[in-house]
Amino acid sequence: MCPDKCGTLTIPYPFGLTDGCSLSGFKIRCNTTYNPPKAFLDNANHVPVLNISEDVLIISNKIAGRNCHGIGTQTKFNQSRPYTFSSTRNMFTAVGCDTLAIFSAGNNSDYLAGCVSMCTNLSSIVNGSCSGHGCCQTSIPSGLKRFDVSLSTISDKIRYNYSQNVSKYCSKAFLVDKDQFVFNTSFMQSDHLESLPVVLDWAIGKKTCEVASLSKNFACKHENTRCVDFVNGHGYRCSCQDGFQGNPYLPLPAGCQDVNECASPKTNDCKMICQNIPGSHLCSCPTGYQGDGKKNGTGCVKTLNSKSQLLQIILACGLGVFFLLVVSTLLVCWGVKKRRMIKLKEKFFEQNGGLLMQQLLSSHQSTTKSARIFTADELERATDNYNQSRVLGRGGYGIVYKGIFPPDNQLVAIKKSKFMENQINQIDQFINEVVILSQVIHMNVVRILGCCLETPVPLLVYEYVPGGTLYHHIHERRGSLSWSTRLKIAIDTAGALAYLHSATARPIFHRDIKSTNILLDDNYMAKVSDFGASRLIPQDKDHITTIVQGTLGYLDPEYYSSGVLTEKSDVYSFGVVLAELLTGEKPISQGRVQEEKNLAIYFVLSVERDSLFDILEPRVKKEVRREQLQRVAEVAMSCLRDKGEERPTMKSVHLELQRLISYGDQDIYSLHPHDQWPLDEHQTDESFVVKSTGYYNWSRIEDESLLRGSTQSHSASFEITNASGDLGGSSKLFSRTSSH
Repeated sequence: MCPDKCGTLTIPYPFGLTDGCSLSGFKIRCNTTYNPPKAFLDNANHVPVLNISEDVLIISNKIAGRNCHGIGTQTKFNQSRPYTFSSTRNMFTAVGCDTLAIFSAGNNSDYLAGCVSMCTNLSSIVNGSCSGHGCCQTSIPSGLKRFDVSLSTISDKIRYNYSQNVSKYCSKAFLVDKDQFVFNTSFMQSDHLESLPVVLDWAIGKKTCEVASLSKNFACKHENTRCVDFVNGHGYRCSCQDGFQGNPYLPLPAGCQDVNECASPKTNDCKMICQNIPGSHLCSCPTGYQGDGKKNGTGCVKTLNSKSQLLQIILACGLGVFFLLVVSTLLVCWGVKKRRMIKLKEKFFEQNGGLLMQQLLSSHQSTTKSARIFTADELERATDNYNQSRVLGRGGYGIVYKGIFPPDNQLVAIKKSKFMENQINQIDQFINEVVILSQVIHMNVVRILGCCLETPVPLLVYEYVPGGTLYHHIHERRGSLSWSTRLKIAIDTAGALAYLHSATARPIFHRDIKSTNILLDDNYMAKVSDFGASRLIPQDKDHITTIVQGTLGYLDPEYYSSGVLTEKSDVYSFGVVLAELLTGEKPISQGRVQEEKNLAIYFVLSVERDSLFDILEPRVKKEVRREQLQRVAEVAMSCLRDKGEERPTMKSVHLELQRLISYGDQDIYSLHPHDQWPLDEHQTDESFVVKSTGYYNWSRIEDESLLRGSTQSHSASFEITNASGDLGGSSKLFSRTSSH
């Protein structure tokens, strides 16, 4: 009886502890002087065996090379057959702060490798990392049975003076099982020879399976075994065939025995009946069932008699007919609903002036400026069926969605109105307005791209402006805008209004200029929006009430008496925006005294009390000279005069602001008095004048500020005026002393 235990370690055949109990070269020595006893590879008792499996043997090996306190070593390490160092499990490793480790596969081998480990102190080393900083690693070749290690310093090779503290650390080189090795700086702080796990592959003989099988000493004798050629050198190993388990080097009953797959739930994949056979198993079904009997196959299905089969056929046919009826009914309902939707869209299209829109577009087909008619399906796809994640803003008159049009992923803003009004008699004016506004091409005006007429209330499609409203940047991100940016925004807005008033074929009066209707792109370019081009509301008492509620703080004082908003109303509203840019105050604030809640009144009174610089936003006061701020304040004061005829035109305001920014930090009061205005009544800039003999007037209200989420309403009107007639007496409007 051959012993198979040494302490807690199991010694399987072909390994053995005594003569005759192992194959040649596989004898293991058991040293019983230890408690518990320890297993070793040879008589010298210096290579402990830690574990033995069917393909590898793990030993505890000493450090191959070391260099402590300037004393280096060269080490040779041999392993006789049947053992070979595992090239997949072992790594050649070196640790140290001034270490050059060279590794070779023996005197007659061409294989040479190594690695370098450097560091200045232990505090900079990361434990667990072996990337060259305190620790380095490299792979070993296949078939390695011996190796030589040379360990030296690197500082003398590269002529670099390391810190003297480095010399006290030990350098070491060794083979180690990479799965069990974790680097730690303690390896460099001791000159003791540690032992580390090393993996050895083992094989029988030097012959391949094909050659060895012809020999009488062939180890894989049992019929249930198979031979596998050794991949890490010469020789072979034996293993049990599929469906068998045991020791392939021993005869039965200890050899490869059949595994009963039916006895284990892990191997039994049969649904009902499992029959074990040598090396495998069979699945089957009992009488009255049919199928392959496997859980992952057709399983076992009970067979039916003639009556049951007939009943099953009848039920199947009945279910089939019922299914066809249901599908047919659904298809008919879907078709009826679809035709009804098509007719409804056609009805809305005609009611909303689709025929007129098509006629107008055909008359503008030679230009790309005219509006486009979008279908309802296009807008549904662009908004992901009006998904809530696409909502840009909500207001009293509707919701604005972010739309994306393929194939170039063009971004647009789509306004979906909430209310329906009986405005069929005015729909022609609405269509004309959309077409005309879509042809307003100005970089500081939000463009209307088109509309959808297949819905109860037309949907409007606008240019998408991503930067938010001026109101948001002034009041919700207080102090975020520099003075230069504020002045540029004012110039952009004034330029857009001047263009609408006097440089278009038909002058357009906005009539609801406010910071919520001024959008900013990513570069802080201002774009005027909210022209009220989607709803027709008559100018009556209710309309006036809506205007007052929607524009409180910006409204022209003359409107209360006349009920008419004009070009000079735009000038007044722009003056309030200028006051916002200067002070950072809201148009209406409960934090001010009752008579000064309105920003326009508060600003005018502050200027008249000579306390302008007390109300300016702190950042504005820091970034610009007083003279320029005073001049901009004078522009705002002129725009805020009660009487419309005393206010300048937007063209004059725009040119004055441009002149201020062009002079920069110069002393603008050093300018000659007659240079205070770029234009007077005798110097009309003809490039701004568009002559027209027609008259075109609409009045509407709509919440286009929804483009960026505002909930305030507004108004807009469109009139033909003589642009050159607005400049008379303009030289008096921007005098340094403002009269109110």
